[in-house]
Amino acid sequence: MKKVTTLKKAVFPVAGLGTRFLPATKAQPKEMLPVVDKPLIQYAVEEAYAAGIRHMIFVTGRNKRAIEDHFDTAYELETELEAAKKHHLLELVRSMNPGDMDFSYVRQPRSLGLGHAVLCAEHLVGDEPFAVLLADDLMVGKPPVLAQMAAKFEQIQHSILAVQEVPIEQTRRYGIVATEAAVDGLMKIKKMVEKPAPEVAPSRMGVAGRYILTPAVFRHIRNQPTGVGGEIQLTDGIAGLMAEEGVYAYQYTGKRYDCGSKEGFLEATVELALQHSEVGAYFRNYLENLQIGWSGRERRKQNLVALSD
Repeated sequence: MKKVTTLKKAVFPVAGLGTRFLPATKAQPKEMLPVVDKPLIQYAVEEAYAAGIRHMIFVTGRNKRAIEDHFDTAYELETELEAAKKHHLLELVRSMNPGDMDFSYVRQPRSLGLGHAVLCAEHLVGDEPFAVLLADDLMVGKPPVLAQMAAKFEQIQHSILAVQEVPIEQTRRYGIVATEAAVDGLMKIKKMVEKPAPEVAPSRMGVAGRYILTPAVFRHIRNQPTGVGGEIQLTDGIAGLMAEEGVYAYQYTGKRYDCGSKEGFLEATVELALQHSEVGAYFRNYLENLQIGWSGRERRKQNLVALSD
């Protein structure tokens, strides 16, 4: 009987420059941009933790110190909160670094692509399966998307990629897969192409920012030539892995916000604010009574109902 291994480690590639959000990202990491009251990277770490992962590995770059500080112990802040008897806030701050969670950091010295970023974490991952989470993709699901994928991995012990159907004109933004028919929610991948033009895309099924990979992928990333944009693409490494072992696509239950774009970031901010236990009711009332750019109160209410669904 094949030994069943569980996910223990997650890799977060956070070395990107965030140029689409300049000037906001000139002096702070894009992963630290807040959606309501939490930075993007915290949403991703909490999702990994909910999937049972306890070792968080960050592949960072220059000017990314704020990420490390965010998950570190803030002695001065905790002392001030404790002295002021602000116990709720103290508990909130401490919850970001629970005692059973480990953090590791490694630098990506040059911007050579997502595949190269993942390869930088090889010595920390070792010979174990691992997850990759792109913080730009804020994923909301019940259960959390990575927890859904981890449960599938427990069953099949093969690499799994989160996928979603995308508009045909957007295939240039994604790794696109062609798959066999779904069995128990999983589809074996037959072909994978990085950012194809719409006329040559093998399907409309695009890879979202969640991966569970076996360690054999490191060998393929290391030995592959540069791909699209002259970068070392993770998609190409996974395509090589497919020749060696099965790789599966999983169409997750939930919603993805593309927070690497301003439009997706704003969508996430509005929708998560409406669902927030503290500010949701106030924000809903504010939007219902907002006059600028709205054609009528009834239309506003209909839009807000749609956002809540």
